[in-house]
Amino acid sequence: MNLAIFAPLQSLASALLPHALEPSEDGAHDLSHLQRVWHNAQRLQAEEGGDLEVLLAGVLLHDCVAVEKNSPLRSQASRLAAEKAMPLLRQLDWPEPRVRAVAHAIEAHSFSANITPVTLEAKILQDADRLDSLGMLGVARTFYIAGRMGSTLYDATDPLARTRDYDDKRYCLDHFQTKLLHLADGFQTPSGQRLARLRHERLQRFRDDLLEEIGLTASNT
Repeated sequence: MNLAIFAPLQSLASALLPHALEPSEDGAHDLSHLQRVWHNAQRLQAEEGGDLEVLLAGVLLHDCVAVEKNSPLRSQASRLAAEKAMPLLRQLDWPEPRVRAVAHAIEAHSFSANITPVTLEAKILQDADRLDSLGMLGVARTFYIAGRMGSTLYDATDPLARTRDYDDKRYCLDHFQTKLLHLADGFQTPSGQRLARLRHERLQRFRDDLLEEIGLTASNT
């Protein structure tokens, strides 16, 4: 495996990557996702500061326990990942405060866990991971996951949920309203907020264009 993507911490990446991903068919949470989150984290760290080693450990291990989106255990996934990460870092002789710092960043990164990040590294990891759910990557991952879960594109009789409750387990388009279009409001760092606004605008444009193509113009949405 080419570890250059995880520069300048290739040796740490080499030690942690074998534990980073459980066997899974989820292409939205795979090695390419880890690479993108690391790219985002480096970009944010360059402006915000923070401990790069703690960040890389958090990035590589934040999805180290695989829990499907439709699982009742989904809200516990980040806690389970944090619990798995701690002994791995102790085996590398990391001091306990740094082990705990990584564990907190992992546990707080999750949208469904609803845990407020209190350290700079945790804020950066949360922002870096959520950036991958916005913009065109967010669109691609949303429709990919919807296909895996057996969702339809939208409710043909009521695409905008005017007379029903949103149900993003059945309708992919509903997920834009239940989660994606609200993500940009919750970013933790100034640089993350700036990037989130740009990707939010792309996401909004995609939704608007999709609605126009199914016969719903701006005047009736």
